Amino acid sequence: MGKIYDSIIYLVGNTPLVRLHRYEEAEHAVGHILGKFEYFNPSGSVKDRAARNMILEAEYEGKLKPGMTIVDYTSGNTGIATAAFANAKGYHYAAVIQPGVSIERSQILKAMGAELLQVSDVPGFCEMLKTGLSLEGLENVMESFAKSRGWFYINQCSNPANSRAHIIGTGPEIWEATDGRVDYVVQLVGTGGTLSGLSAYLRAKNPDVKIIGAQPAKQSLKDPAYPDRNTIDGVLKFDGVPDDKVPVLFKKFNTYYDECFDVIAEDAYETGRKLVRAEGFFVGQSAGAALWVATQIAKREEAADKNIIVILADNAFKYLSTNMYQ
Repeated sequence: MGKIYDSIIYLVGNTPLVRLHRYEEAEHAVGHILGKFEYFNPSGSVKDRAARNMILEAEYEGKLKPGMTIVDYTSGNTGIATAAFANAKGYHYAAVIQPGVSIERSQILKAMGAELLQVSDVPGFCEMLKTGLSLEGLENVMESFAKSRGWFYINQCSNPANSRAHIIGTGPEIWEATDGRVDYVVQLVGTGGTLSGLSAYLRAKNPDVKIIGAQPAKQSLKDPAYPDRNTIDGVLKFDGVPDDKVPVLFKKFNTYYDECFDVIAEDAYETGRKLVRAEGFFVGQSAGAALWVATQIAKREEAADKNIIVILADNAFKYLSTNMYQ
């Protein structure tokens, strides 16, 4: 019988890598789940890494100058991170909020002094949505909007500095903390920056590492026709989608993944609830989904005694108004 349980914390850079358990017995040796707790970053999520690096690279390239306003389209975490670093660097930040995000995210952005805009405030945005959100369409309307106001569009969805943040930071931290024993990495996708950056770094160190993607199952995607359904906030479907919906950063970094799991929101929610009740780690929806996927990998015989790294993107304080912790 095997069971994952140690709760040994390894401090790694800004965020700890924690060995987690599976909450049930197995009939054979199991994989070791190591959770990277990204909510220890300054504004509370993995997106701090991308926001900081995008601002620093834009300054270095001369695209971002003192006193400018930074603008982006955001589901919340990258917006909060960008607001935090913009404040620290003396910039103003305007966030075009993705419809349907948790109320806490908007409240945090407002408290940080960000200017909150709706998609209806951006010319052409609503018209684009009528035919379905595309990354090319998003970039065109946002770039035009930013230029009309003299703002800097940071463009998290296709800015390679987003991915590079994980090539220079997250990836090396994981590699050092495990002494190079990285067998699987589990990650959900918003912009694709974390997965593409980790894939680039870790595959260069170990070509055999398995990159495991995860995405909301069809019944857990946002749908105006079902406003009360449980969803996994801040992440997108990327596997089995039309080419114009594949993350741009995947294409820029030649990213591929070995497998993708469809996760039902209820499974993600229950996994998050189990984690906080068993060990006190209070994680958000995508973290619950990623951990659920990691437990499925850990049960496989071929994963016995292998290290399964799971990126736990944020904590649950932004989800208190959702069904996850009701």
